[in-house]
Amino acid sequence: MAEIDLVNRDPNNINDHLKVTFEDVLAEPEGAHAMDCVWTNSYKCFNCWKNLCYMIMTFCCGICIAAEWGCEFAYIAFTHIWCVTPCFKVLELNCGCCQKLYGMCVHCCLDPLCEACGLLFSAFKKA
Repeated sequence: MAEIDLVNRDPNNINDHLKVTFEDVLAEPEGAHAMDCVWTNSYKCFNCWKNLCYMIMTFCCGICIAAEWGCEFAYIAFTHIWCVTPCFKVLELNCGCCQKLYGMCVHCCLDPLCEACGLLFSAFKKA
């Protein structure tokens, strides 16, 4: 089993859209500024509560949700391995047979017709 990287937990950057900072949510335009102590303490409260709530929610639900997602992806793998891929193989074999039959019928019926039309129009060829 591979080692877990406890530092970079999103190596493929699939959740970059969730990188929300205080400045992304709260911003005071010029001319509407709170007192500096309110602004700095708001910054600290925002980050503290965002991190604390996330920690509590992951502590309470993270393992159960991870287990559910593991089961979901196991089910998808099982379905693809035992149902979807074999169905595609059956279709590939049957459609290949049908394609060969259709090709023979088209060549048998249309080739002589197209040859006859070609010979007919070749008579109009300029010498």
